[in-house]
Amino acid sequence: MSQSGSQAAAFFRDARRSGVVWLVRDDEGSPTHLAADGTRSLPYWSTSARAARAAKIWGNGLRVESMPLDIWRDRELPAVTAEGLVIGINWSGPRLVGWSFTPVEVLRRLAAVD
Repeated sequence: MSQSGSQAAAFFRDARRSGVVWLVRDDEGSPTHLAADGTRSLPYWSTSARAARAAKIWGNGLRVESMPLDIWRDRELPAVTAEGLVIGINWSGPRLVGWSFTPVEVLRRLAAVD
């Protein structure tokens, strides 16, 4: 399994176990990433430590916040879908790279963890 694959697997396992997802944001909101194919990703992490590393790498006064998994699943993912975004999962490394999934795929993978 690739590094991104193992990070993604850890996200779904950890999020189900803890019931929490983590994001980075400032007073304007959370940063997104525009991929070469034109898709825009909104990243989330499965632990506060992973999100803190991302906030440190990106800088610019970003802070780490948590969100209960059920609120993320029931409110945030539909909003992300409406905005046409995909979900970045446990991006890591010095350039914060990793896999992104559609919100529907995120829900499928969360359900498959049981």
